[in-house]
Amino acid sequence: MTELDTGEPTAHEPQSEAGGRAHASRRNFMRKVFFASGATAVATMGGAGAWAAMADDTTGTADASASPAPSGAPSGGPGGGAGGPGNMSITEDFFGLTTDGKRIDDLFTIHSTGVKTAPVIAAANAFLAGLTDTQKSSTQFTVHSTEWRLWSNVDSYDRQGVSLADLSDDQKALGTALLKSALSADGLETTEKIRKINQAAGEAIGNTTAFNEDAYYWTVMGTPSATEPWGFQFDGHHLVINYFVLGGQVVMSPCFWGSEPTSMDIDGETVTVCHEEVVAGLAFINSLTAAQQAVAIESTTKSNESMTAGAFSDNAVQAYTGIRGDALTGAQKTKLLGIVQAFVGRAKADVAKAHLAEVRKHLDDTYVTWAGGTGDDAAFYVRVHSPVVWIEVDCQAPGPLAGAYGASQGSGATQKHVHSVVRTPNGNDYGKELLRQHYLTSPHHR
Repeated sequence: MTELDTGEPTAHEPQSEAGGRAHASRRNFMRKVFFASGATAVATMGGAGAWAAMADDTTGTADASASPAPSGAPSGGPGGGAGGPGNMSITEDFFGLTTDGKRIDDLFTIHSTGVKTAPVIAAANAFLAGLTDTQKSSTQFTVHSTEWRLWSNVDSYDRQGVSLADLSDDQKALGTALLKSALSADGLETTEKIRKINQAAGEAIGNTTAFNEDAYYWTVMGTPSATEPWGFQFDGHHLVINYFVLGGQVVMSPCFWGSEPTSMDIDGETVTVCHEEVVAGLAFINSLTAAQQAVAIESTTKSNESMTAGAFSDNAVQAYTGIRGDALTGAQKTKLLGIVQAFVGRAKADVAKAHLAEVRKHLDDTYVTWAGGTGDDAAFYVRVHSPVVWIEVDCQAPGPLAGAYGASQGSGATQKHVHSVVRTPNGNDYGKELLRQHYLTSPHHR
């Protein structure tokens, strides 16, 4: 058995003596915290049980000096939707989103999905090969690393990995090729527009130190492989992509997509992003009858922030609320799937097809909850929640980039500042459930 990883990068070159001491200190701290949490089963189960425990996350933080914070609400907002500034910590083992603290078993299995992962494997290998040894040592982590969970949509968050600002033009091109191999044309365009608006908005308020197009970080978990589990994370302000690969299966969650503003004139061109999810949400709610809306709409007013499963909310517990899929007509179900498609469609077509098929199987057990108005320009919150998919679209109050579009910070929710998160409930965010099954069932791990 390999040593349990606690969030440190894999080593690719000798460390300095001081660096080695710091590295060992952090790992020892993490190990103490992990065993103190009651996870000593790793040391006692042995065999497949130990591998299963390794597939689950460890308790702790990437930095032993960081102050512990509840994973549910690090920023004081609901569910940590804002992500929390500064260094945050993980204080719980990974369990996943549930309705009552209990997972539904047998939702996710290792099987053939028809997804072709060879292109993303090749692109990831090329990206890693293009990094220097120093860059690679800070970028590559083991597949069961806590680094998966250390993401945030907040600009001031202290991230790990290698940033776009650290890369040469050739290295950036390799990173873009990796995104292109994983995302659809729409998905790639969305990432580029979010970064472009972040840069332009930063220029508009005179703060490109915090808000720019290069403050986005790469990490790679595991070694790209056709048979062994691995993945990557692309992490920055208003944009987080977690992409897990196991053979021909892909789990692209959690993902965070957002922008402030959502539309901006840049070099004579109007750049608009995060519009599809707003249009799809309004199309669904306005397809309902008055009686159905009375069930789906939990509030006609919209708070400044409503997200419940943003950053550092991997174990959020949320009961089903709103209108259930089996109460919808065929046409209304199509509108509901339109919300899902707005996000699923940001992955490659074969990945999107497999994911959408999974969602369709549970469509009658899917709930939709709404808060806010239903007019074309209304600020709203919508949550799509089923055993296999969780989507939140949240129109938020103007934030730190309010000045870029003539708004006042905190002045009331608006479609000009949108946050969205996509997750896989019942333990399969980051591909965790598939990873667990892989360690349990693969002969070379038993």
